[in-house]
Amino acid sequence: MISSVSPAAGSTGGGTQVTLTGSNFTQATAVRFGPNFALSYTVVSATQITAVSPPGSGTVQITVTTPGGTSNGVAFGYAASPTLTGISPSTGPASGGTTVTLTGTNLLNATAVRFGAVNATSFTVVSATQITAVSPPGSGTVQVTVTTPGGTSNGVPFSYSAVPAPVLTTVVPGQGPPSGGNTVTLTGSGFTSATAVRFGATPATSFTVVSDTQITAVAPPGTGTVQVTVTGPGGTSNGQPYSYVTAPVPVLISASPDQGPVVGGNTVTLAGSDLTGVTAVTFGSTPALSFTVDSATQITAVAPPGAAGPVQITVTGPGGTSNGVAYFYVGVPTLTDASPATGPASGGTTVTLTGTNLLNATAVKFGAVDATSFTVVSATQITAVSPPGSGTVQITVVTPGGTSNGVPFTYVAAPVLTSLSPTEGPVAGGNTVTLFGSGLATTSSVLFDSTPVSFTIVSDSAVTAVAPAGPAGPVNVTVTTPGGTSNSLVYNRVGPPEI
Repeated sequence: MISSVSPAAGSTGGGTQVTLTGSNFTQATAVRFGPNFALSYTVVSATQITAVSPPGSGTVQITVTTPGGTSNGVAFGYAASPTLTGISPSTGPASGGTTVTLTGTNLLNATAVRFGAVNATSFTVVSATQITAVSPPGSGTVQVTVTTPGGTSNGVPFSYSAVPAPVLTTVVPGQGPPSGGNTVTLTGSGFTSATAVRFGATPATSFTVVSDTQITAVAPPGTGTVQVTVTGPGGTSNGQPYSYVTAPVPVLISASPDQGPVVGGNTVTLAGSDLTGVTAVTFGSTPALSFTVDSATQITAVAPPGAAGPVQITVTGPGGTSNGVAYFYVGVPTLTDASPATGPASGGTTVTLTGTNLLNATAVKFGAVDATSFTVVSATQITAVSPPGSGTVQITVVTPGGTSNGVPFTYVAAPVLTSLSPTEGPVAGGNTVTLFGSGLATTSSVLFDSTPVSFTIVSDSAVTAVAPAGPAGPVNVTVTTPGGTSNSLVYNRVGPPEI
């Protein structure tokens, strides 16, 4: 009688040595795997036989034949040989400890994973197509194999690399609150494949490998002074001290100015308390471009770029992160129109500017010259009084959001009258008078004393006007253009002759 077989499975190619236990095995004459004879067998005792399996497939019954007859059968399964198709990662440190994933086929019931001739430190059969294994210490390139009841697989290469342990040179800041949560910057070398950052024995709450020489880590809660270390494939770095200190949380009272352009770059002064030791200033979630702790009550910071709208400015120190104070990113002002777009060189023209983001304007300029005065009517309109000037200049508006584009404004010289023809006429008026001079092309009115008359622009140097009726005597003739009002010339009304 057979009571057990070990192992109960083997390679389809045969050659697996199995041990049969039972009774009455003395004088055994045959051992069969299904219909096939064992390649060989040895009767060890009346209760044990060792036999070598022949080639086969599927599940068969092993039987033993003696002069007393043939035994019961015990199941033996022929298993397909395992194969490996991939390993990831395919490199690791000479110290071992790398978890690798092996992929292939027929991996169930694996009994061993070897790196060269050395057993894996441990392994887990995930499925018939995957095994995870931890590499033992080693050197050079070795073949990783898997052994199952179906045999030993082909090998896939794994290379041991001499990776140096990371080196830690600075931890900034070197202190923080017992509650943790503050960001610490680690500098050194060999950080690229870092797998852990620890504060003493406690893992960092989180960490980010910025480069081979820098890691940012969030400190976990803790007490006292601990050693910060970095672990990578090459081992664990030296330690650098970090102290948990009980410090007051910084407080912010105000930001001045409390608004600025979306492009950033302006300096903001923060007032508050317990600002000594501040390690970060943020506008919303964006760090300040730079900052300087002036005293325990003041910080100057350079605003980063931001989207139009409000954000909260906060500062972080050893005691934690402050309350927020409001800061408003202002869109860059734009101008779309100036009306009128011309005025006299002497200035004094009231110009209406239209555009966007015009609130809180701090200056209106005609070229490089400030407007004589200006009034912000709304976010889309400003009225400004032109200063004296000449030629065509660009009008711009300055706000906390920056300086707008320019819109043109042209200074027009005042008109000049040089002569009239004729210089006299009847009191009844109605006669045509030609005015000669310069700057007359934009004439908007002609006055005989205070009386406006109809006129025709002939050219920049001549205008014809119809003299009005009036009492005999002299009147002053003037011309008005966007450049102003001309000098006056005398025109005489002559009464009719009397007898």
